[in-house]
Amino acid sequence: VQLQASGGGLVQAGGSLRLSCAASDRRFSNNAMGWFRQAPGKEREFVSAITRSGSATNYADSVKGRSTISRDNAKNTVYLQMNSLKPDDTAVYYCAASTGVYLPTVARDHVYWGQGTQVTVSS
Repeated sequence: VQLQASGGGLVQAGGSLRLSCAASDRRFSNNAMGWFRQAPGKEREFVSAITRSGSATNYADSVKGRSTISRDNAKNTVYLQMNSLKPDDTAVYYCAASTGVYLPTVARDHVYWGQGTQVTVSS
């Protein structure tokens, strides 16, 4: 499965962005999906996850209440809506696909990774 993330950009604090991650084929519906991010000088960290069907989701405390993960299996796409953005949200955001894990929240549970999309939040 190949993943293509998009939707990043430069936004002022308090603004919103919707990230998208398009998968290359129908195997997408067999994968739980996750979003991770990595800021300069920091380790990659979990942001959000969604099960194969979309019936369950999980969020890091840092984005809970401000972000919504969703997916459209007909379009082979997962989304991350981020609101009330803060400068601390500045990072490269990666989508990733997991096999065999119901709701994966750690990087090692993900087999396929997208190339990342830059999110920059100015103060």
